[in-house]
Amino acid sequence: MKELVFHRLLMPAIEQHADTVGFVDGDVRATYSEHGDRVFRLCAALEGLGVESGDRFAVMATNSRQFLELYHAAFLGAGVINPLNLRLAGAELDYIVRDSGAEVVFVDLMFAQHFANAMASSDEPNPVRHVVLIGEGDVPHDLAYEELLASAEPVVPDEPEEDEAAILMYTGGTTGQPKGVLLTHRAEMLNLYHIGMVIPFDPESVYLHQTPMFHAASMGGIMGTPSSGGTSVFMPIFDPGAAMGLIETHGVTQTMMVPTMIAMMLGHPDFEPERLASLQMLTYGASPMPSGLLDRLLSLYPDLKITQGYGMTESSSLLTWLDADAHRVGGPRLRSAGRAVAGVSLSIQDETGNVLAQGETGEVCAKGGNFMTEYWQKPDATAEVFEGGWYHTGDAGYLDAGGYLFLVDRVKDMIVTGGENVYSAEVESAISQHDAVEQVAVIGIPHETWGEQVHAVVVLADDASVTEDDLQDFAKERIAGYKVPKSIEFRTEPLPLSGAMKVLKRELRAPYWDGQDRAVN
Repeated sequence: MKELVFHRLLMPAIEQHADTVGFVDGDVRATYSEHGDRVFRLCAALEGLGVESGDRFAVMATNSRQFLELYHAAFLGAGVINPLNLRLAGAELDYIVRDSGAEVVFVDLMFAQHFANAMASSDEPNPVRHVVLIGEGDVPHDLAYEELLASAEPVVPDEPEEDEAAILMYTGGTTGQPKGVLLTHRAEMLNLYHIGMVIPFDPESVYLHQTPMFHAASMGGIMGTPSSGGTSVFMPIFDPGAAMGLIETHGVTQTMMVPTMIAMMLGHPDFEPERLASLQMLTYGASPMPSGLLDRLLSLYPDLKITQGYGMTESSSLLTWLDADAHRVGGPRLRSAGRAVAGVSLSIQDETGNVLAQGETGEVCAKGGNFMTEYWQKPDATAEVFEGGWYHTGDAGYLDAGGYLFLVDRVKDMIVTGGENVYSAEVESAISQHDAVEQVAVIGIPHETWGEQVHAVVVLADDASVTEDDLQDFAKERIAGYKVPKSIEFRTEPLPLSGAMKVLKRELRAPYWDGQDRAVN
């Protein structure tokens, strides 16, 4: 008998909290009954657009209650949601939509034109049959979200099977192409239960959605708060001043933030500690946490439960957790990523798959029911990442005697800047296409606000000439803006190579990180 489907949580919440206002989006306040009615209408509307349970539909929009409704429709089995990163360049966006097979796309006013431009830039026929606009505006679309809901009757879909797909979420690729991570209802529900064992979701909780809802780090709020009868408050795009205002106005008790967001809030000219007084739990992750920032946060809020999560898109999000008590005790474990959550097993393995002893550094590998089924239509990449029955994270680290995970490097040279993952190979691929470039290596260097910034080391071809601005503009045409190097260093000598003819990036990074902790949390 199946249990790991969202019906088992959302339906009782709608019934038990029918008249409770649980969704606050700007001036709109909706009850659980109203939310249920809209989600059920959306399920019927998707079917009317030809979207069946296994079909993908894409969403490119800022945080909103409509985005939450689209997630909930997918979790009820009305289709497979493909949330699109808002920073995607046109070519990346076009590739993902075609690769996913999504024929229905939901956009909002802010991104409708960008989406239309991206799809029009290709010589291939546009595969999208319907573009649905969330909100109002004079932008390309053929259907309006509210009209679509109004024209449909509320219908509760049959429960999906646990092993059916729920989400297709794309993540950056080391080969230069994004990979689609296919996640089932079972994986997402197990991830929610893992989160629920470390985060108290209850009817009194008020959760602020300020991390992007296209990101896996938002799953706890997307699924957990509505399942418990709590209140969801939406911020379209993060702004530190507006975030403080929402926390004050609505008495927000819980939220998730990338360290960069915390730094921006504490550094805002209107920041006052009492403005965040209602917060009971603050979770951070997805990016390195500077020691000084964490120390200040702990000092400012001695009663706040500060927690950290580590995970990835491929695991529906969560693998390890550093709880509030560990943060207050301090010591060396404060620089760890915590311990594996219930249901997840960790091991540290060498290059040949041998499990290493405590304290030895190797690749972090994990097992759990919350992992993806596959990289969409990439069987070789899927087999490689699950070699030996373990998911290979691409992160290097070690476990101490208490099972705490310490991350010491990114095996695949991934750069984490402001909570966004940037694969160096993807950036190198873009820059290397310039005729003036002979060699390029991309590394992460320290940045006070963003944790790391993307930095390129370039060797030009003989007699070639190009400026930093030229290369940055060239890259912007091929990759998302946040992936474009913020700084470029030109060298006349060749890049240092290993015996295997690989660029020694540790030598390139060393001058920038000398005396600094590059541990990734």
